[in-house]
Amino acid sequence: MSTPYDIPEVLDRREGPYGEVVLRRHGGLLQIIANGCFLMDTSDGRSERRLVDAALAALDAAGAPGGPGPHVLIGGLGVGFSLAHAAAQPRWGRITVVEREPAVIDWHRGGPLAELSARALADPRTRIVDADLVEYVNETSDTFDALCLDIDNGPGWTVTEGNEGLYSPAGLASCARVLRPRGVLAVWSAKPSPEFEGTLRNAGFQQVRTEEIPVARGVPDVVHIGVRPE
Repeated sequence: MSTPYDIPEVLDRREGPYGEVVLRRHGGLLQIIANGCFLMDTSDGRSERRLVDAALAALDAAGAPGGPGPHVLIGGLGVGFSLAHAAAQPRWGRITVVEREPAVIDWHRGGPLAELSARALADPRTRIVDADLVEYVNETSDTFDALCLDIDNGPGWTVTEGNEGLYSPAGLASCARVLRPRGVLAVWSAKPSPEFEGTLRNAGFQQVRTEEIPVARGVPDVVHIGVRPE
């Protein structure tokens, strides 16, 4: 016998700058769909939180300079797991989130996703930037101690074609440009990518490694990590 939870309920559907974005509820979960492609839901969040933790651990291991708390850029607001986790950690001095979909920002500011992120958004360390991440790292004059990037399903599985450039040598050079010496680049992926490890090394990143996060079914999520040299 079917139940009402078998059919997702569309809470909002908008035409954004990069196509259609949908927020829907499926049982107890909230889901984000972009151009018909499932992006994420509120079912777990372990790997999104680990993205932030891995970056902080890599900063410590790299011996990043002391001083005020490190400044982290989170690429992609999503359902808010990474932001909420970063804001729950007092060690981060500043938290900048770059999100290109105005609808996603709205869903967090007073929408259904506010239940996950309201406290983090109210944190004075948090700043939300409505911008395309690829353009932002190419143009910003800001610098960061860590970049935690989660805008695609992985370097080889991008949400939009324009994102491919972020994982290219030129894109990684832009990431290195906005990182302070011994700053950390952490990239979330739905599956391991040995090729991307090689691209990181060829782009000059050091201490490159991949950390796996087990999931309920299928291949593990991973976080690719690299450190900008002095």
